[in-house]
Amino acid sequence: MTHPTQVKRPEAKRPTRAMMLAAGIGKRMRPLTATTPKPLIEVAGKALIDHGLDRLVDAGVETVVVNVHYLADLVEFHVLKRAEPKVLISDERSGLLETGGGIVKALDMIGPDPFFLFNSDSFWIDGYADNLELLVEFWDEATMDILLLLSPTVTASGYDGQGDFTMDPLGRLERRIEGRVAPFVYAGTAIIHPRIFAGTAQGRFSLNKFFDRALESGRLYGVHMDGIWLHVGTPEAIREAEETIRHSAA
Repeated sequence: MTHPTQVKRPEAKRPTRAMMLAAGIGKRMRPLTATTPKPLIEVAGKALIDHGLDRLVDAGVETVVVNVHYLADLVEFHVLKRAEPKVLISDERSGLLETGGGIVKALDMIGPDPFFLFNSDSFWIDGYADNLELLVEFWDEATMDILLLLSPTVTASGYDGQGDFTMDPLGRLERRIEGRVAPFVYAGTAIIHPRIFAGTAQGRFSLNKFFDRALESGRLYGVHMDGIWLHVGTPEAIREAEETIRHSAA
């Protein structure tokens, strides 16, 4: 099922590599993260990071770069014991680089082709369509540098913000106007072409810098996800996510 206002793109080469952002400290998840890194916190009987890695394997991804910083040994041990995908570790033990800086540091491992980006706490209940397949279906590297998976702001579980973007019928994005609620929120998953980082020196900075770079050139797009995004940012959100999963399975 596709969103009725979006145009189906020509068939694109499927990304076989991904980056999983797993270096954050997880302050809002305290006290759980005092001894457990957020990516290893379980929701519905499975570590958050494994929900994402399993989806990437199902989507045909062969290699995933995972960055580590907070309680790095625990995250590294957990992901390296998996049979698949192949995991490469981008080590940020010496200093947290934030989302954008973490990707730039790992570019040599990611390679020159478009890749999936996955927050380690990206989690959702699929509807009729597989959301990673939706991203692949709509990806067009001739016109896009970044394609974001977007959740409707009002239906996201565990999310109480004002949204991030508006989207036109072709999927092109604009930032939320200050003081207003935007209809879509970034669901922590994307396809990105590495060229958007060209000429960027390593350092500590947010991925939002590159969202804005793509937006200014008209190359930031979005896909309306099918299903329910579970924003798992606090201990209370874990309970809400598990309750939503139980209701969806009933």
